[in-house]
Amino acid sequence: MRILVSADMEGATGVTWPADVTPGTEQWQRCRAMFTSDVNAAVSGLFAGGATEVLVNEAHATMRNLLLERLDERAAMITGRHKDLSMVEGIQHGGVDGVAFLGYHSGAGAEGVLAHTYLPNSITGVWLEGEPADEGGLNACVAAEYGVPVVLVTGDDRACADAAAYAPDARTVAVKRYVSRYAARCRPPGATATDIAAAAEAAAADAGAAEPGRRGPLTVEVETDAAHLAGAAALVPGVELVGHRRVRYTSPSAFEMIRSFKAVTTLIANAVEADYG
Repeated sequence: MRILVSADMEGATGVTWPADVTPGTEQWQRCRAMFTSDVNAAVSGLFAGGATEVLVNEAHATMRNLLLERLDERAAMITGRHKDLSMVEGIQHGGVDGVAFLGYHSGAGAEGVLAHTYLPNSITGVWLEGEPADEGGLNACVAAEYGVPVVLVTGDDRACADAAAYAPDARTVAVKRYVSRYAARCRPPGATATDIAAAAEAAAADAGAAEPGRRGPLTVEVETDAAHLAGAAALVPGVELVGHRRVRYTSPSAFEMIRSFKAVTTLIANAVEADYG
């Protein structure tokens, strides 16, 4: 049984503040250990539940945050950026029986610790097929296209509640409780690791290849906080302006949908200017 772990950082144990997840800061160095603890707990639980292979895909920012030297030696890890499927890289090669979303968070415009979608700011909302979608929803859509169920989600309590919309059968573990976008009621890593391991062990029993989901077409809308950012996104072929701050595109498959989303967010990020955004 092969399980893919998509590991993001904002929803990790103890993380509440931008510096906690910004590479190079003192707080980031400190939080990397707790992030790695969450991942190791999931890896341990998945193997206890019957997994024979666990592949961890680093999914935050530079995608070089997990401490490889502290990773459970039974797992392998994809680290680094510029991957075809970004946060769920590896799922497209087949043989994956389940995917775990570790350290996930609420989407742009929603309540949740460090809530955002792909970009820390600039995007104020994302919709997939007319319904609000966060990173979990977008990535779950890709997983479904390959017949891979989402079996585990960890993050704050809001992220776990959001998972009911895109992975209603997944096990969830709230490692912290939302207070504000930059504050949470946190539990120490020893306590969260115990819960993550137990949930992962149970989740392994839910893994198993399913029938691939429908391929599309899939329509995505993205809303930005400034008109010029939507204009930048519309430079991507097939992306059209549907409002001063909103763009829309339609893709024939989830594979193409997430790749187009990467292109849109890259152009938005590069159109942001200091101070005025």
